Amino acid sequence: MLKKSYKIKKLNQQLSKILPLAIISLIFVIYIPLKSQAISQNELPEKLPPLAIHPLPERLKNWQDVTESGDYFPQIKTPEFGQLIWSNFPIRVFIESPKNTNLSEDWVRLVSSGVKEWEAYLPLEIVAKAAEADIKIYRQNPPFKPGERARSAETRYELYVDKEKEGNPEHLSHRCTIYLSPTQVGKYVASAARHELGHALGIWGHSPVETDVMYFSQIRNPLSISPRDINTLKRVYQQPTRLGWTINNKV
Repeated sequence: MLKKSYKIKKLNQQLSKILPLAIISLIFVIYIPLKSQAISQNELPEKLPPLAIHPLPERLKNWQDVTESGDYFPQIKTPEFGQLIWSNFPIRVFIESPKNTNLSEDWVRLVSSGVKEWEAYLPLEIVAKAAEADIKIYRQNPPFKPGERARSAETRYELYVDKEKEGNPEHLSHRCTIYLSPTQVGKYVASAARHELGHALGIWGHSPVETDVMYFSQIRNPLSISPRDINTLKRVYQQPTRLGWTINNKV
């Protein structure tokens, strides 16, 4: 349920289009978007920041596709608040270390390999505490509700207000949670982690080409991140968003 700190009619009007899109679930194995769910927030701004474009991160700026492979940007969904873009780096990633299983070390290693692969294009940092993370990855079955199709991986995001600190004003931000089913093993763990991290980093959609990491369905022999994946990510980061911009609470 949505928790409101400011019960202002104007705010309700501003958020009426955004909230239905605030959490969209993307699944692995059969990649079908689930219905939207309301986000949980402790505090909402009275006035959302305008759409604006952040400077392109240096690693993406320097990326050049010599193969001219193209992209699948038209397949990317755009929430009402703009693209799911990170603007504060490094992006902090927490990887759960499962307890009571002999597979813990191997599972963490496989998931970490996915993080390292994306790190070539965006600054990422693995952190030890979930409370410090922008993206959290858990070895858990995705949340399930009666009537929904069971799924083996899922990425969710939520909006929140990043409080003023160290001289920086409040700004609209987001965080992501990735669920990877315990039933996945070996190369499919790494493949699922790469795919779901693609969503969490901003590719909120799927590729129709099976040689891309963000292909909509699992393949027998998972591949590494393709030039088309990076071309798409680069285009996403060239789009406007409200995320990361200062909130003006003066009506």
